[in-house]
Amino acid sequence: MQSSLMGMLPLILMFVVLYFVMIRPQMAKQKEHKAMIDALAKGDEVATAGGVLGKVTKLGDNHLGLEVANGVEIQIQRTAVVQVLPKGSIK
Repeated sequence: MQSSLMGMLPLILMFVVLYFVMIRPQMAKQKEHKAMIDALAKGDEVATAGGVLGKVTKLGDNHLGLEVANGVEIQIQRTAVVQVLPKGSIK
């Protein structure tokens, strides 16, 4: 009984280390990204996962309108936004 418990100890320790090194930080990052997406507002300047920069013009539940040039607006999924840029970043 004692030897089987000692044999499982390295496996348990590896799982604990994996949880604290990989799983927990990833969950925190997902939570932070969701908060950023929920806080989007009209006029925010954003960067998308595809590298497109633009200004938010319309907000929907799952999509948003993004003005990428004067008079040029595209529709993207909210989850495609990876970063909110400081105001005035896009000329």
